[in-house]
Amino acid sequence: MGEQKRKETAKNEFIFGKKNYKFMLIGLACIAIGFILMSGGGSDDPNVWNPDVFSWRRIRLAPTLVLIGFGFQVYAILLNPNKTSSKK
Repeated sequence: MGEQKRKETAKNEFIFGKKNYKFMLIGLACIAIGFILMSGGGSDDPNVWNPDVFSWRRIRLAPTLVLIGFGFQVYAILLNPNKTSSKK
């Protein structure tokens, strides 16, 4: 009887809410876009120098997007989905 009662009280609930998963997907998309922007810029011929390696997109924009994505991930983990806003 104790086992049946324990099974009844243990509901199949997710750890995170719908809002948490939305922020996680946004963060994952930012991280993926940042890594895509970082890729490329190499040269097929090792004797030819390609200055595109040091472009603004690869040095500033892509790492910033990756860090923003990680920030979204941390926020999504710490966000309390059960919190109700109290308006007076």
